[in-house]
Formats: sequence, C-alpha cells, structure tokens
Amino acid sequence: MKAEIHPNYTAVVASCSCGNKIETASTLGQDFHIDICSECHPFYTGKQKVADTGGRIDRFKKRFAGRTTAK
Repeated sequence: MKAEIHPNYTAVVASCSCGNKIETASTLGQDFHIDICSECHPFYTGKQKVADTGGRIDRFKKRFAGRTTAK
C-alpha cells in the first residue's frame, strides 16, 4: 500500500440516546452520538410491534382466505 494516502483510524466512543456507550474505531477522529443502538432498538430487544393500520392485515387475510397458491 502507498504510504500517507489512508486516513487515520482512531478509537472513538459512540454514545446512544439510551445511555449505552460503544467503543469502536473510526476515521472521524472524535466521539459521536447515535440515536438508537442494539440495546434499545425494538428489533433486537424483542419489543417490535406489527403496525396494523386500519385493520389492513385482517382485511387482506379475509379477502384472500379461500384462495390457494398455483402449483
């Protein structure tokens, strides 16, 4: 590799809104703030909800309940 063409890769701390701090490395060179992390994201915590706006999922199931898939 050529010398002096790559940015400095330094240790930084990413601070989440929930208070979690993640030590990582970045070319940014300074600590930064993130809005959501794996400790508070609903997908990773198991608190994810299905947003059924206006009963759309139920209407879909009712509409296509008697149909079978083509073979």
